[in-house]
Amino acid sequence: MLPGLIDAHTHLLLQGDITAQDYDDQLLKESIPYRAIRATAAARTALLNGFTTLRDVETEGAMYADVDLKTAISRGVIPGPRLFVSTRAFSATGMYPLSGYSWELKVPDGVQIVDGVDNIRRAVREQVKYGADWIKVYVDRRYYAGEDGRLHSWVNYTDEELKAFADETHRLGKKIAGHAIGWDGIDAALRAGFNTIEHADGLTPDLIDRMVRQKVYWCPTIFVGAYVAEGRGGIWPRMVEYMRVAFGEAVRRGASPYISYGTDAGGYAWTEPQAREMSYMVRYGMPPMQVLKSATSVAARLLDQTANVGSIAEGRFADLIAIQGTRSRTSPAWSTWLRHEERRRLQAGRAGGLLGSESVSCFTAEAQRRGGPQRTTLALFLCGPLLLCSSAPLR
Repeated sequence: MLPGLIDAHTHLLLQGDITAQDYDDQLLKESIPYRAIRATAAARTALLNGFTTLRDVETEGAMYADVDLKTAISRGVIPGPRLFVSTRAFSATGMYPLSGYSWELKVPDGVQIVDGVDNIRRAVREQVKYGADWIKVYVDRRYYAGEDGRLHSWVNYTDEELKAFADETHRLGKKIAGHAIGWDGIDAALRAGFNTIEHADGLTPDLIDRMVRQKVYWCPTIFVGAYVAEGRGGIWPRMVEYMRVAFGEAVRRGASPYISYGTDAGGYAWTEPQAREMSYMVRYGMPPMQVLKSATSVAARLLDQTANVGSIAEGRFADLIAIQGTRSRTSPAWSTWLRHEERRRLQAGRAGGLLGSESVSCFTAEAQRRGGPQRTTLALFLCGPLLLCSSAPLR
C-alpha cells in the first residue's frame, strides 16, 4: 500500500505538442470548451494512472479553464485528481507562441503577455483573483550550446521584472514556478527568488548547489524531453544528454530532497504512461525508493501539503494505491510495476470481481456527506485480487 502519487508538472488542457504545428492546431482549431472537455478525459486518465494529486502548470491559452476543472472535480461532478492550478502563466511580448503569423491577424496567445514591473504586479493579482494556486512564468527561451560547454538560453525578462513576479506572488501568499531550461534562465530564476524550477536541462554543479542552499525544488520532466527531441530537431536531441548529466550530478550532490516528480504530461500525449518518468529517473542515477519519495513526500512538501498528502498516516487524505508485493528495498515489486507501466496504460476495472496480476482497478468515491469534500476522495489502485476499501478519512 502506497500513498497516492503526485505529479507536480502537468498540462491537462494540452494534448501533446511535439512540433509548433501540433501546438498551434490546438489553439487555433479547438475551442476552449472543447479543450476543457478533453481535459476532463486527461484528468480521469491521470487518476487511473495512480496520480491522485496534480500541480497543473498553465492552460496554454485556455484562460481559467483549469480553475473550472478543479471546481468540477472537488464538487464530484467529474472524477479526477486533486488539483493545484496555475491558470494562464506569463511571458513577455513576442516571446511565446503563437508566433510567425501575419501582423494583420490577431491570433491566440498561449500565455498572458505582460511587461513592466507595475503591469506584472497587477497581472499577478488578477490571476490570483481568478483562482491561481501557483504563479507560472516562462523565464527563458532560445536554447543553445555555448563555447563553455553549458546549455545557454535567452532570458525573457529583466531582473527587476522577475523579482516583481516573485515578490508579488509571495506577498499574496502564493508560490511561483519558473520554466527555465538553459543556464541563464535558471540563474535568473534563482536570483529572483522563485520557489520551483521547471525542466532545467542546463543545470550545472554551481546552480545545483545554489538551488539546494535556497531550498528551491526542481521538476526535471525528463521523459518529455526525450519524447519531443526528434520531432523538434535542432538543439533538442542534444538537450537529452544535458539532462542526463544534470540529473545524475544533482543526485550525487545531495539534491534529491528537492527533486520533485513532474512529467509535463500534456507536453506529450496523455495516452503515454505517466509513470515512465520514473524509469528515466532510476536510469539516470536516483535510487528507486527515492524516486517513489519524489512522487509522494517530496512533491507534497513542494505543494505545502504534507499534512494532507504524500504519506499514509492518521489525518491524511485517503489517497491510496496498492501494488503486488512489498515495497522493501530488496523487493522487485516496484521495478516490476514500473516496467508494467511502460508496457501498457493502466486500465480501469469494475468494483466487484477479481483482477489478474496484470490489471489495475481504480475506485473513486466522492462521499462529501462523510466528512467534507477535502477528506473523502479515495482512489485505490490494485494489482491482484480486489481488496475491500472505504472512502472514510484516515483518522
